[in-house]
Amino acid sequence: MIQTIFSNFASELRKTNLLILTDKMDLSGKIIAILPASSGTSSRTGNPWMSQDYVIEVPGQYPRRMVFRVFGEDRIKQFNIQAGEDVTVQFDIDAHEYQGRWFNDIRAFNIIRGQVAQTIPAATTIAGAAPAPASPFPPQQPVANDAAAPFPAAQEPASEGATDDLPF
Repeated sequence: MIQTIFSNFASELRKTNLLILTDKMDLSGKIIAILPASSGTSSRTGNPWMSQDYVIEVPGQYPRRMVFRVFGEDRIKQFNIQAGEDVTVQFDIDAHEYQGRWFNDIRAFNIIRGQVAQTIPAATTIAGAAPAPASPFPPQQPVANDAAAPFPAAQEPASEGATDDLPF
C-alpha cells in the first residue's frame, strides 16, 4: 500500500521535472561556535521567524569547519545545541541569489548527539578487517641515474661578471 502511494507520488514528480535528493547529507564533529540568533517578521505572511547559525569542526589531520543554520525558534529550543558538544548534523543545501550574487544555505533538519564518526588514518588497520583496496596507480620508484631524470640538475648561480645572454 505505502509502496504504491510512494510510486505514484514519484511518478507524478517525474512529470513535473522536480528532482528529489534521496541521499541524506550529514556531518559529524564538535560545535566550536554558536553565533547570535537573528529574528524578524516575514513581510509576506507577517509571522515572526528566528534562526541561529552554528560552526561545526570535523576532526582529522586537517580539521574542516562548516557553518549551518537552524531555522525556527521551536527547533532551536528542541535541539538546544551547546558549544563543545559532539554531534552529527543532518542537513540540506540550497542556494539563493541576492543582488546578482549566489549564496549557499546549509539548513540543519536533525541533530544527533554523541555520534561523531572517528577518522581512521589510512596506514592503520583494524583487526579482522579486510585490507584497503590497492591504489589504481603503480608505486613510483626513485630514479637512480641522473641521466634518466626528466629535468637537468640545478646549476650553481653564475658569478658576477660572467657573460650570460639571459635578460634576468
